[in-house]
Amino acid sequence: MKTSIATVTMSGELDAKLRAIAEAGFDGVEIFENDLLASDSSPRDVGRMVRDHGLEITLFQPFRDFEGMPEPQRGRTFDRAERKFDVMQELGAELVLVCSNVSPVSLGGLDRAAADFHQLGERAAKRGLRIGYEALAWGRHINDHRDAWEIVRRADHPNVGLILDSFHTLARKIDVNSIRSIPKEKIFIVQLADAPLIDMDLLYWSRHFRNMPGEGDLDVTGFTRAVAATGYDGYLSLEIFNDQFRGGSTKAIAGDGRRSLIHLGDEVKRAEPDAVLTVPDMPGRAGVKGVAFVEFTADKSESPELIDMLHTLGFRRVGRHKSKKVDLYQQGAIRLVVNTEEKGFASAAFHLHGTSAYAFGLEVENATEAVDRAAALGSERFMQPVPKGETTIPAIYGPGGGILYFLDGSAQLASVWTLEFSAAEDESQVKSAGLEHIDHIAQTVNYDDLLTTVLFYNSLLDVRKTPVVDIIDPSGIVRSQVVENSNGSFRVTLNGAENRKTLAGHFLAESFGSSIQHVAFSTSDIFGTSERLAANGFTPLQITRNYYDDVEARFGLEPDFAERLRAANILYDRDEHGEYFQLYSPVYGEGFFFEVVERRGYRGYGAPNAIFRIAAQKRHIRPEGVPAG
Repeated sequence: MKTSIATVTMSGELDAKLRAIAEAGFDGVEIFENDLLASDSSPRDVGRMVRDHGLEITLFQPFRDFEGMPEPQRGRTFDRAERKFDVMQELGAELVLVCSNVSPVSLGGLDRAAADFHQLGERAAKRGLRIGYEALAWGRHINDHRDAWEIVRRADHPNVGLILDSFHTLARKIDVNSIRSIPKEKIFIVQLADAPLIDMDLLYWSRHFRNMPGEGDLDVTGFTRAVAATGYDGYLSLEIFNDQFRGGSTKAIAGDGRRSLIHLGDEVKRAEPDAVLTVPDMPGRAGVKGVAFVEFTADKSESPELIDMLHTLGFRRVGRHKSKKVDLYQQGAIRLVVNTEEKGFASAAFHLHGTSAYAFGLEVENATEAVDRAAALGSERFMQPVPKGETTIPAIYGPGGGILYFLDGSAQLASVWTLEFSAAEDESQVKSAGLEHIDHIAQTVNYDDLLTTVLFYNSLLDVRKTPVVDIIDPSGIVRSQVVENSNGSFRVTLNGAENRKTLAGHFLAESFGSSIQHVAFSTSDIFGTSERLAANGFTPLQITRNYYDDVEARFGLEPDFAERLRAANILYDRDEHGEYFQLYSPVYGEGFFFEVVERRGYRGYGAPNAIFRIAAQKRHIRPEGVPAG
């Protein structure tokens, strides 16, 4: 599989873009004309730069408003084309993109357009160049790849072919199976882009909201399957117009692009085994059963406060690592690890972020295969020295620089808790609060990294992503998206913070980077759990009386039931599937907290309650400028 990316996809100067593209592992690059015009290097020097990076120029673009023009405009388009050909030859670019005409003076007619392309093909052939025709979704006369293909077919010139773009086809909801009958040799290049489903003007949608395959809602896999079925073996190229990308990290965007194409190619190859796609040999997306453990890092001065909180939640210490300052706390099927080592990655994470949930483990079908897939997708394996006789748990660096471990049912990994930990007595008098398993974990990231994080999980694990939800904070908006497996035993909510005034933004700023901001535990009896938590000394987040008055009226609750919710500070929501109950701890440090939930068929995460919960939590955060203690 040959991969390419358009320079317009990324931010930065042209030389920085080329460097990032090459380092990410792409084979080729589309040179967008504006990037060339903004560069102080000549076309010849740019072409040399491209080749010095080991890349091929796959496409020079765009050439606009060509076909079907009346005179005298028609004559001028051919003059413009000749100048474009001059630049291409200096660059060393062999293919140019001609997008369908949007000029108000252009004339319709398939035969008229075909005649223009035949003539342009003749001119291009004299220079050893090729012409690719693309149907823009907002083209004045041609906005469907089927019509563009008919023009190419009628032009009947070996140097004139079709350029297919997933966005233009999928945005107009054109049947992708119409691609399967196009001769592969007439498809000159394939451009790929995803996008969220937004009802807006096609041009504006295209120019601002495209994203990498797998990050949006379009069926890019189905589109690419149809292309692959033709036997096409040319470049798959990313052409992404996105406001976030234009201001993001050039290196990170290039890495995301390469990851998205590898994942896409793997998905297509599995669905179309006869496709002529050479993709890296890798295991399939890892089946994940749930969160095996969450690990906290702390030092000896801060760990007591964390442990006190765990005790009030009903967790008891059940194990101590035989060779490390690591304790295991458990309740139901929930395992929480507290690491107070003074060396190694956990210690480094503490010195950078403070007490934090810096790592978690996933229970997967095959841990080794999960890490192998992650590595094939560009993730870095996590390795640190392990004393003789101890188990090396397969792991990678996850989003935000934390660690993601993988455990499976193999004898070695299943015995980690019994072989490496000695049984330990817990001197506290706390009792189980009835917490059963981890319902979900919530990771907070910068908004610009939200798509990256969604792509990371979606390409690695057998999960689905839910639509983006706006979480209302009294000081702004937080964009939230969930990745979860099919039965709900694994859920991660990803919250993208846009400003530091929000609770999520404050947490990011004060903890110096992305991390797990909260862990939610499930119970099958929220009211019974609330009583047991109180007996353990747990103080719930205090919710205002106004909230309960509104909930009672909004859902038509019985007054006694609403009063019971209020007395326990339990938040309530309901959807078409059932009811949801939420109980929160106050914040720990700069915004970390725990949540207890009960689901009665409910499938969401209580988004309508967020503004009230966040307002209450903010009252517990130390005001800026006030020192701790």
